[in-house]
Amino acid sequence: MENGKKVSSNFIRNIVVEDLKSGKYKEIITRFPPEPNGYLHIGHAKAIIVDFETADEFNGKTNLRFDDTNPIKEDTEYVESIKEDVKWLGYEWDNLFFASDYFEEMYERAKLLIKKGKAYVDDLSAEEIREYRGTLTQPGKESPYRNRSVEENLTLFEAMKNGEFEDGEKVVRAKIDMASPNINMRDPVLYRIAHATHHRTGNKWCIYPMYDFAHPLEDAIEGVTHSFCSLEFEDHRPLYDWVVRECEMKNTPKQIEFARLNITNMVMSKRKLKQLVDNGVVDSWDDPRMPTISGFRRRGYTPEAIKNFCKEIGVSKSNSIVDGQMLDHFLREDLKIKVPRTMAILRPLKVVITNYPEGQVEYLEAENNPDNPEMGKRKIPFSREIYIEQEDFMENPPKKYFRLFPGNEVRLKHAYFIQCNEVIKDEEGNVIELHCTYDPETKSGTGFTGRKVKGTLHWVEASNAIPAEMRLYESLILEDEKQGEKDFLENINPNSLEVVQGFVEPNMKDAKLQDKFQFIRHGYFNVDPKYTTENKLVFNRIVSLKSSFKLKK
Repeated sequence: MENGKKVSSNFIRNIVVEDLKSGKYKEIITRFPPEPNGYLHIGHAKAIIVDFETADEFNGKTNLRFDDTNPIKEDTEYVESIKEDVKWLGYEWDNLFFASDYFEEMYERAKLLIKKGKAYVDDLSAEEIREYRGTLTQPGKESPYRNRSVEENLTLFEAMKNGEFEDGEKVVRAKIDMASPNINMRDPVLYRIAHATHHRTGNKWCIYPMYDFAHPLEDAIEGVTHSFCSLEFEDHRPLYDWVVRECEMKNTPKQIEFARLNITNMVMSKRKLKQLVDNGVVDSWDDPRMPTISGFRRRGYTPEAIKNFCKEIGVSKSNSIVDGQMLDHFLREDLKIKVPRTMAILRPLKVVITNYPEGQVEYLEAENNPDNPEMGKRKIPFSREIYIEQEDFMENPPKKYFRLFPGNEVRLKHAYFIQCNEVIKDEEGNVIELHCTYDPETKSGTGFTGRKVKGTLHWVEASNAIPAEMRLYESLILEDEKQGEKDFLENINPNSLEVVQGFVEPNMKDAKLQDKFQFIRHGYFNVDPKYTTENKLVFNRIVSLKSSFKLKK
């Protein structure tokens, strides 16, 4: 306990505590540094939470910084979507920066390295640089251009900046150690030529810094104290520290790596997610089947569920794959208290209650959420004609089938007992209507104890029912033992989306975009903000009601 609050410790927090205690840093500054080349996915949510909440705990600051050093892949659309995602998760950045804010200083720092004999202009092609780099067991060999004079390197670098060379014709490389056991230290590329229009700087620049050069400089310029990143950058840390040191930066950030978030049946790669969009597998980056934050938002997930899920997983140094059902668990836990319950029919079967007075409509009362009485009650119309689910009737049922069949009696939730007397079929033998009778003595809430029934069905009154489209989702990616051996597009689930036309209670006419409900027996649903119109309600199923998943204690 600290200041009356329960604090969960992890290795990152322990490092920060020690750094503050030792006086190494007076104030904690973190940053969330996405590249604006796609929409954020659920893995980024974990990074956002680590960055912002670590700083918040120690009264520090967090910058939102866009690593926009690759104009070919980046766009302002992605910048705006990332801002919206961070805000939706509930975080406010202290400063908004772009790597492109520092292009001039990065250029000057690269010139400093050249002047110190720590960098040079290389004419080798990208393929030749790879060949010269060596392998994990064989040292690399030096470029024939490695020992150019400082003056020649400065002249060539300025010529690169002035657009005198074509893409790929020259690069700037650090001069470190071609025999280093760490391949990242074998004269890594610092600058490359790219004649492309940048989303912020236009055509001012035609040379752009590489990530491994830009990122440590950005951190140092902003005074970042703790630079959190994923485990694949652990081998890059010596280069990160080299850049900060040799560029003679005033501030010295500390890079700390932690495990990425990997979830079963989810693609965690912006490149692959872009393929799904470009190939038309999904309707957009915010398709509710996508593991993007915008996709989760449109589907109906809550930021609280995502944050609770990420906090439960915690921060570690070892990669693992988390069962996606754990996220669903936190989603159900969050929604069950927050959202009203209502009845909806996904696949309608009409029922005529033949002994109920024609033209009469009565209104029954039901709690909006029995787990949260403060949500009040609603009125539900009931009349001679109603809809039930097709699956709630069988003409020739197996044993222990307790729903509706000829001669059987069931309870209508919040209403009466009904008994099936007649089955109406079309010319092809399909059941299209049931004729039933009701017992007026069995009204729900009257304390009737005359007899028991084992089946209770939900329903919607026909004359006031509101037509609605329900979109039912399954995993977009199928589980496959050989998944790593083939193109992930071969693992697309052809049944990831089912669209059905049904009915909802009349109180749903006032439902607004992104409103959430529990459809009794069917799951939690969200009003889709993309396809819903004034004349058409469209619901996304967020998550089903039940799961075999149990959270370990």
